[in-house]
Amino acid sequence: MSVDSTAPSTASSKHHELGSVGLPPSFFSSVLLQPRQILLCLFTTRVQTVYLLLYVDDIVLTASSMGLLQRTISTLQHEFSMKDLGQLHHFLGMQVQHTPSGLFLSQRQYMIDILDRAGMSNCKPCSTPVDMNPKLSADGPPVSDPTYFRSLAGALQYLTFTRPDISYAVQQICLHMHDPREPHLAALKRILRYISGTLHLGLLIRPSSHTELIVYSDADWAGCPDTRRSTSGYAVFLGDSLVSWSSKRQNTVSRSSAEAEYRAVANAVAEASWLRQLLSELHTPLRKTTLVYCDNISTVYMSSNPIQHQRTKHVEIDLHFVREHVALGDVRVLHVPTTSQFADIFTKGLPTSVFTEFRSSLNVWTPDASTAGAC
Repeated sequence: MSVDSTAPSTASSKHHELGSVGLPPSFFSSVLLQPRQILLCLFTTRVQTVYLLLYVDDIVLTASSMGLLQRTISTLQHEFSMKDLGQLHHFLGMQVQHTPSGLFLSQRQYMIDILDRAGMSNCKPCSTPVDMNPKLSADGPPVSDPTYFRSLAGALQYLTFTRPDISYAVQQICLHMHDPREPHLAALKRILRYISGTLHLGLLIRPSSHTELIVYSDADWAGCPDTRRSTSGYAVFLGDSLVSWSSKRQNTVSRSSAEAEYRAVANAVAEASWLRQLLSELHTPLRKTTLVYCDNISTVYMSSNPIQHQRTKHVEIDLHFVREHVALGDVRVLHVPTTSQFADIFTKGLPTSVFTEFRSSLNVWTPDASTAGAC
């Protein structure tokens, strides 16, 4: 067995549900994460901590000391039929590679399987997953096999767990899964061509001496040609590592770019607030204010200036929500130049040079580059 206090251990248990774990209930406090098949448990004393992540019959364990990790594994093995798989290397189809720079997460085999299923193993690669044209509309002739389209689109959704660089492109095609058209299929195939040329890429989780949350929020105003709804996107960094991201069409139409940006900021603040609460429950509370960066000056001004309230009643709930967190000192909304707005990659198609730069800023690298500390 090869495990240590700095690297998670993996174990496999068979035919046991989470509720039947034979440890005293006082030992573990549980945080239920979505989807509901995942459970994260915490065991802590004044000086020692164990984290246990369980999905169906797969377990990832990590602890603050080697001795505590071994005792936890022994206790679980005493209660259940389990196999210790040693240092974490695979989990839920994701490959975990230990490098000097941190943990490199990739789904290379999964990408190869998707390309093989689509019959595009030898396709010509392209440099970006989406072009810079306006967003996809609902027009065009219907595809001949909607099930084929939905199967591939669903597979690409799972790939975004380690490839945030394709989140926007996948979000665009998934908007049309109910009635896929030929332009949507062409967009899906472009994503596959991009994946074909970037099988070596994955997500690097790096250790960091600072643990504050940094959030980048952006919106593409009225971009949907069918509904004129805007697209929101955010990227959340814990220290130097990207830990959460989103690309999503907003639920309502925004009457101005400032309104669209403010709705995006509200979504980003909600995510940051959830992560702050989660870290607190995991006995790792954040001491510093979370910084939320936005490239819209009006949005930055509205986040802390109540005088504009009468002119912005149509976003009143979002205004109060963000201002409350600003007043509590949990969040500060600051301006960032568009050239440094990494969340742009989640809201629109970008030129190749900009896309490549932002992709690296999200820690989507090759294993060799991560080892060398390149970006």
